[in-house]
Amino acid sequence: MIHSIELIDFLAHHDTKLEFNNDATVFVGQNGAGKSSIIDAITFSLFGSHMRKNNKSLIRRGANKALVKVEFSANGKKYRTVRQIDAKGTLTAQFLEKNGGDYLPIAEGERKQFGESMTNEVEKVLGMNFEKLKIASIVQQGELNSIIKAKPKEFKELLNTIIGIDRLDVAVESMKEVLKEFRKDIQNKNGFDDTQIELLENKMSEFENEILNSKPKIGELEQEKKTTETEISQIEQEIEKDSMKESQIVELENQKEELVSYVKDVIKKIQKEVMEEERKVNECKDCFSIASEKEEIEIEISKLHLELSAIMKEVDEYGKKKIRFEEQSEFANRLELRDGKCPVCDSKVDHLNPLFQKEHVEEEISTLGEKIIQLEKRQSDLENLIQERKDRLRKAENADVKLKTHDISNEAELELIAETVKEKIKKIKEIPITINSGQLLEASTIDSHAKMKYEKILQIEKTTSGFNQEQFLAKKSELANNRQRLREIDQEFGAVSNRIENAQKQLEKNKISLGKLHEVRKYVIELENIQKNVYSIDGPVAKSLRSWALEIISEKSSEYLEKLNTKIQRISLSQKTRDVNITCYARSTMLELESLSGGEQVSIALSLRLGMAHLLGSSNLNFMILDEPTTHLDSERRKALVEVLSQLANIKGENASMQFIIISHDAEIFEDSSVENIYKFESAIDGTVVSLL
Repeated sequence: MIHSIELIDFLAHHDTKLEFNNDATVFVGQNGAGKSSIIDAITFSLFGSHMRKNNKSLIRRGANKALVKVEFSANGKKYRTVRQIDAKGTLTAQFLEKNGGDYLPIAEGERKQFGESMTNEVEKVLGMNFEKLKIASIVQQGELNSIIKAKPKEFKELLNTIIGIDRLDVAVESMKEVLKEFRKDIQNKNGFDDTQIELLENKMSEFENEILNSKPKIGELEQEKKTTETEISQIEQEIEKDSMKESQIVELENQKEELVSYVKDVIKKIQKEVMEEERKVNECKDCFSIASEKEEIEIEISKLHLELSAIMKEVDEYGKKKIRFEEQSEFANRLELRDGKCPVCDSKVDHLNPLFQKEHVEEEISTLGEKIIQLEKRQSDLENLIQERKDRLRKAENADVKLKTHDISNEAELELIAETVKEKIKKIKEIPITINSGQLLEASTIDSHAKMKYEKILQIEKTTSGFNQEQFLAKKSELANNRQRLREIDQEFGAVSNRIENAQKQLEKNKISLGKLHEVRKYVIELENIQKNVYSIDGPVAKSLRSWALEIISEKSSEYLEKLNTKIQRISLSQKTRDVNITCYARSTMLELESLSGGEQVSIALSLRLGMAHLLGSSNLNFMILDEPTTHLDSERRKALVEVLSQLANIKGENASMQFIIISHDAEIFEDSSVENIYKFESAIDGTVVSLL
């Protein structure tokens, strides 16, 4: 039973405190006045849960925190729950028990990681959680009337929800998941699960056939191996006889290759020497005649230099004279006689000095110019001649250097070198032709080392005479082929043996797995039977639970009806295949719901709700909230509802009295009732105003 509720800045309430007694309490007021907030306040204070979007929405607009305090009694003891939430979403909670005149804390907070859980303690005291309270003690708008208006199938679904049978679907899905994981584990361990027994048996048949078909192949391979090994032994004996000659043949070919290679290297060397000596002869053949002119050219150059020096000196002298006469020419122009008189002193003069005569000076200048031109031409000719002699001298010097470089002192030596070159060319000219055709005799003549190699070749040829290398190589090829086939036989034998061994291992492993899977199948069948019979909504267990629940609800509902002023004395709830039927009795007479008055139907509806509440264990709190119970009820049923509630609230006795909180906007229907506690809720700027009517 709830004794009081205090709300501070909770939803529409600024500071509201409500007192309750054992009778019915009615909240009246317009929609939005804060009546239904009381439901959220009670559930929030008790369990920290509510039917709003989030915790922060509980704080009244403009405030920074909200607090709810609820005092109630249960099991003969008084308790108090206090919860607070601030704008940051921080929650504080305290659960207290009255001891003497004081309330002492018995649980605080919801920090489960620190071992704090006030809600758990409240649930222990009340014997129910938030979800059960919603079903047992809170009748939402329209639910009161719907309980008797519901179709049989819908009533069954409601009953399933009340007793938790609807959660069997979750259990079934969990059971399926368990079976799935179980099969997955079996699959991981064995490679198969119980659904694949037939597949495993087929695999075992395949392994048996594999063994059966492979055993004859083993015998065939063993016989072929023996035959091949015998052939290999015979060929090895034949090859061993000629193996020495075969190695000598190899040696013979190596010696021939070495001789040919050596001769080719010698020929290359000789060819290089010939090229060098030919170059020497070509460079030096004209050097003797050119070098012999060196001294004569040097003397001639010396004479030419002397002549050139004299001419250059004479050109210089004539040039200086020409310059002097050119300077004198200006004076001669000025000293020209005018009327036989000197232009300077105006004295009478017969003639001038030739040096001051214009004609004489100009004649001298012209003569000197011609001589200079003749001398400069001779100078140029001498310089060209000297350069030509120097070029010849350089050639003569180069020729002398070449002769000294090649260490050739006379033409006889040069002719000897030329003759030697001819002989070397003649000697090596025929050898490449013969060695390329396999004739090595000519090659042996090139030097002593080649001759020694050729004699060794002749000795080996004599030793290996009569040896047929093609036949020998054919035998070796045959031996290689037989050895290859022997390896293939061994590989094939190993592969077949492995197949048989693996098949036998798999067969044994699968036999064990098959035995386990048969046991697993038995276990799975048992689990499926449990799932079908225990966890099925329509299974035996669910039917039994519904029957028990229906019996309890019928019994408790009938007890409440007996205390009401109706002709109905008993309610019976029964289940058929998929439906739950409601039957009413007046003494021994069965009554149809449709034939009952509106007041009688309301009485039945409330009695059924109270019976359901008892089933859910609400007797510890003994209260019920009816939120807008008059919705969808006509005037007759509204009045009847008030009368029934008054009667039920006034019932006294152990486990019989029930506290009702009724939320309604129809204040007029309670004016002539026996309900004393009627609170009026009005909206205001500073928060909901609550007054006792």
